[in-house]
Amino acid sequence: MKTIMANKNTVDHQWYVIDAAEQRLGRLSTEVASLLRGKHKPTYTPHVDGGDYVIIINADKIELTGNKWDQKTYYTHSHYPGGLRSMTARVMNAKFPERLVEKAIKGMLPKGTLGREMFQKCFVYAGDAHPHAAQKPTAYALKG
Repeated sequence: MKTIMANKNTVDHQWYVIDAAEQRLGRLSTEVASLLRGKHKPTYTPHVDGGDYVIIINADKIELTGNKWDQKTYYTHSHYPGGLRSMTARVMNAKFPERLVEKAIKGMLPKGTLGREMFQKCFVYAGDAHPHAAQKPTAYALKG
C-alpha cells in the first residue's frame, strides 16, 4: 500500500459555516484551526495547505469563562517609544468582535508562510449574515 501525499493540485477544499453564539473561545478556536489545517482529513499532509474554508458567524456572542473578560489583555505596540497599547477582552469584544476570534485562531496555526495561507481561508463576521452564500457552505457542528 502506498502512502498518499497530498499536493496543491489534489486537495479538495470544502466550505463550512460555524455559529459561534454561546461557544467557548478556546474550544471553538482549536476546532477551527484543525479544519483550516486539514487535520480532519485522511489525506492530511503537514507541508501542504489541505484545509477547508471556514466561515464563523455571530462572533460577537462568543463566551469566555471565569474572569477572562476583565483579566485577559491584548497588547499592540507601534514600535515607537511609549507606543504600547493594551485592551481587555471586554473592550476588544465591544470594539472589534471579529478580532477576538481571529487572534485566537491565528495563534493556533503554524507560524510562517503556510500558516498565513491557511488563515486566509477563515472568515469571521460579528452578525449572522455572510456574503459567501454562492459557495454553498455546509453547517458544521462543533464537538462539545
